Amino acid sequence: MFTRDEALDRVERAGSAADLFGPFDPDPDRRKEAQRLYRGLAAVLHPDRVGPDDTRAHAASAQLTRLHHDWQHGARVELRTDRATYRLTDRHAVGSVANLYLTDGAHVVKVVRNPALNPLLHAEQDALRRLARFTDRHPWLRPYYPRLVDAPGEVARGSRAFTVLEPLVDGFVTLADVRRAFPRGLDGRDYAWMHRRLLRAVAGAHRTGLVHGAITPDNVLVHPAQHGIVLVGWSFAVTTGERPLATDRTISYPPEVRAGGPVTAATDVHMAHALMLDLLADDETAQRGFARGCAQDDPDRRPDAVDLLTEYDDLLEDLYGERTYRPFALPQTGA
Repeated sequence: MFTRDEALDRVERAGSAADLFGPFDPDPDRRKEAQRLYRGLAAVLHPDRVGPDDTRAHAASAQLTRLHHDWQHGARVELRTDRATYRLTDRHAVGSVANLYLTDGAHVVKVVRNPALNPLLHAEQDALRRLARFTDRHPWLRPYYPRLVDAPGEVARGSRAFTVLEPLVDGFVTLADVRRAFPRGLDGRDYAWMHRRLLRAVAGAHRTGLVHGAITPDNVLVHPAQHGIVLVGWSFAVTTGERPLATDRTISYPPEVRAGGPVTAATDVHMAHALMLDLLADDETAQRGFARGCAQDDPDRRPDAVDLLTEYDDLLEDLYGERTYRPFALPQTGA
């Protein structure tokens, strides 16, 4: 339940329906969430409650009704920063913290679903800035990370934080999509190029002092035709040695996270190789053995990601000989 002053603050600070309710979203759960917020605010600002002389509350009540109507009918949402205005179109993806929207321009916008989680999106922005500075000095690593374009900085209390990114849309799928397309697991030769690139992304982040903390199938983008890998989903990233800002109950974490301890580079190594075990076919015994050695319970027994780049290449050479290009595509599904 809101107080009168809290309700006034929420409504009067909202410059658009999106400021108050978030970007329009046809998802039934999001519509129910917006309806609950509307009813909570409306109950506090209703003329019968505030009395006939509270003209400020009456104006806010009318504004609330207009904003809710706009949101219900899918009014085109515009999000503004000091640099530009971004018009959202369709929802492209749903993450654990935020939704990703296409725009009518050359960018995508990531919007947190709950203002209480704004610190996680701010943490991602900080991580992407650190990675950008690092890849300015090491440009060969640039393709492995999302590129931050713009952000509004601090937002008003109760408003949702958002991040403007370069689009990673055309031709990209997630490792979760790959896993669904190959229910029996991947041929080791196909997963080899994916894992080599993922190790590079992880090792690069560790050189900046960052721990990703959420290396899951949904947070690894794959471009099958171009053999591209991008490590996304940096909302849980922290500096090595820190405790996570939050955890996600859908993620299977290594023991140190489940115990409430700090995360280190070894945390990412465990998660990357748990992912490897999840993606590889059961008969890929050599690579699966390699992954188990990197996902031991004791963090001190896990190899460093930088060292693993050489160790993994040596394993691949032993298994498959000289490296050659191997085309990869997801199976075509019927209409």
